[in-house]
Amino acid sequence: MKIRRFYGKDMREALKQVKDELGGDAVIMSNKKHADGIEIVAAYDKEPDAELMPNKAQPKVQTSPTKKTPTLSEIIGDTGPDSLKALLEKQSQTNSPAQIKDVKPTAEAQPQVYSNAPNTVEQNNQQQNALKEMRQELSSLRHILQFQVSGLIEQEKHRKHPLHGYLLQRLQQMGISDALAEEVVSYAPEEADERQSWLFLLKLLANRLQTKHDDILSQPGVVALMGPTGTGKTTTIAKLAAQAAQKFGVDQVAIITLDNYRIGAYEQISTYGKIIGCSVKKAQNSNELSDLLYQFRNKRLVLVDTAGFSQKDARLIKQLDTMKQNSCTNIRNYLVMQANCQYRVMQQTVNEYRQISLHGCILTKLDECYSLGEVISVAIENKLQICYLADGQRVPEDLQAASTKFLITSAAKLYKKFGLIHTNPNLVNNAAVAV
Repeated sequence: MKIRRFYGKDMREALKQVKDELGGDAVIMSNKKHADGIEIVAAYDKEPDAELMPNKAQPKVQTSPTKKTPTLSEIIGDTGPDSLKALLEKQSQTNSPAQIKDVKPTAEAQPQVYSNAPNTVEQNNQQQNALKEMRQELSSLRHILQFQVSGLIEQEKHRKHPLHGYLLQRLQQMGISDALAEEVVSYAPEEADERQSWLFLLKLLANRLQTKHDDILSQPGVVALMGPTGTGKTTTIAKLAAQAAQKFGVDQVAIITLDNYRIGAYEQISTYGKIIGCSVKKAQNSNELSDLLYQFRNKRLVLVDTAGFSQKDARLIKQLDTMKQNSCTNIRNYLVMQANCQYRVMQQTVNEYRQISLHGCILTKLDECYSLGEVISVAIENKLQICYLADGQRVPEDLQAASTKFLITSAAKLYKKFGLIHTNPNLVNNAAVAV
């Protein structure tokens, strides 16, 4: 291939030069515009014919005998067609279904097909993962928006009713649950000052709290104390047995223990029984419990000490079933809860032990509390009657009948001592660290 340049005043003149010198088979490679005209670069494969170049002298060519160019068939030694079209037609006839239907391809002759398409399973997994991430992001955004909107709503409420917002914050700091605090604050009078409103809310809580005065000792029968491990059931039974023995005589009191899991449980309650002077027996199952209850049928008060299990322990269900099977003996079940627990722990405890009929509850470890609002909230929200309060380890002194006024007053005093800002030492320490 040879390349030539042509110049003309315009495109028509330049193209005419290309056609005159190179003929109509020339290929235009490029064109460029100059100040003087047009430049065209053209290429051609063979020398132009002499007839198309009248302005140039034709070179003298020495003639030689004409030699025939060999064909493709002659080169490769085949008698087949020489053109590309004929070769393709011959190949299609050779590979026609009529000719290959009887041919069985071998394992070596079978071609391997490599697919370049993406793996469908992997693509679906990627799409599912992407959708999952999008859902998580949308859920996170929704939670953030809900939090922001709720905060704006609370700010609007506090702006319209600043006293209600202040009282709500005080109740929450005292340990009262959010739902109960909002319900109580909604009844606060608008025209009262801060102190009058606070006293009004405390009286409202006292009216909502249910108590039973000396319920176990005043009524004869069979009483079972139930509750999670570590709540002080055994010590509370010893206190009740000692007070009952002082009031009615040691021959009118008996103790039965069902705690066969804790090491030394029977020995502990048996030691209390020897000190008090009352009978103490152990039952392995519901049948033995029924026999012992029949044996002590003439006693004024029979106290049953159950084993302490966690709310998630499967053995708790078995123990509750044992108490249900002896429901014919009219056992009064009381839930023992330690008052220094978290709100959710006490709430879950009440939910688990509601499988049996509860006549009330006994609060222990009041001397270890820094807040009583949580247990007050649980008792009010579940309409659970509080019968006794235990505030120490002494037997039988540290046990008293429940009093609504005492509980609310104690909760307010604890809040004033540990909950208020100016009485909280942690805030002072944190401020010093920050400085």
